[in-house]
Amino acid sequence: MKLFTSTRLGPYTLKHRVVLAPLTRMRSDTGDIPNDLMAEYYSQRASDGGLIISEGTPVSRQGYGYHLAAGIYSDAHIPGWKKVTDAVHGKGARMFAQLWHVGRQSHTDLQPGGAAPVAPSAIRCEGGMAHSEYGDVEFSMPRALEIDEIPGIVEDWRKAAARALEAGFDGVEIHGANGYLPDQFLQDNTNRRTDAYGGSIENRARFMLEVIDAAASVFGHDRVGLRLAPSGSYGDMADSNPSATFGYLAEQAEKRRLGYLHIVEPRIKGNDDLVEGAEPIASKHIRRKFKGTLIAAGGFKRDSAEAIVQSGDADLVAFGRWFIANPDLPERFRTGAPLNQYDRNTFYGGDARGYTDYTFHQKESELA
Repeated sequence: MKLFTSTRLGPYTLKHRVVLAPLTRMRSDTGDIPNDLMAEYYSQRASDGGLIISEGTPVSRQGYGYHLAAGIYSDAHIPGWKKVTDAVHGKGARMFAQLWHVGRQSHTDLQPGGAAPVAPSAIRCEGGMAHSEYGDVEFSMPRALEIDEIPGIVEDWRKAAARALEAGFDGVEIHGANGYLPDQFLQDNTNRRTDAYGGSIENRARFMLEVIDAAASVFGHDRVGLRLAPSGSYGDMADSNPSATFGYLAEQAEKRRLGYLHIVEPRIKGNDDLVEGAEPIASKHIRRKFKGTLIAAGGFKRDSAEAIVQSGDADLVAFGRWFIANPDLPERFRTGAPLNQYDRNTFYGGDARGYTDYTFHQKESELA
């Protein structure tokens, strides 16, 4: 299988193409500190020559929207993440930190001083919930960022990248998908600004590109990835011309020689399977603009992952739900072993149940 051939990602050589997708699990300690349980979880899913992308980790308290999501907004978070990266590197894997700012997808209970969440424009996210200490709550009405506040937020991303480097990560991924702050600037249903960050595609992409370049000032562009969802509606997102908007961003990523683009494919509503024949199907359209390493994600199974890699529309494939339930997923795919079923009830928050207690596949020879 081509899934089990080597490939390049920035300066690194990976031995296979099965990636652990970034997955919010909400199991940090008080203060959003990464803990030993998290180190065990990531270590279980690390494999020699594989790639792990961390759960979204907020770059500031202002960018926080999920209670007990592990942070990277303070130096206090570095030792915990160092335990995680050491455990992953001990298995011979690479690990990128996904840097995250939720923007308007938050609630005053989660914001410093009970302030309103921030966004490019004061447009409330309809549908979906923020995850507070007291349970799920509807998103609060955001306030529009003043233009003189934006450089400080970009600097938060740079500082977070510097902490990621100190914590031993091999690179960082900018979370530019799923209706979070960079995506809110990019798409025109959430960006009604009339200044240098609104209006034209070039202006709406400005914030995301500034964030990318800030992270690259720490790691270099070849160790920075970007996650996008060109066909996604999560977070109440839409754009009047997604092909042009995301095409421009892909061109800019190509010019910068980014380490990779991580593209979320659309899924059938209410179903875990991929949409067949929808437009624009993200990876094959982005591939026309971006010739570097491309990771596809969203609803893939073993055979569909092999097919997209064989087609050349993606170089690697990221898995979420199946990797949660199968810590040895690459080996199960390689051997054709059966998969454990996942339990959605344990995806977000909790303890070791549904987190580190999924079984590994044992060959019959090992049981004899």
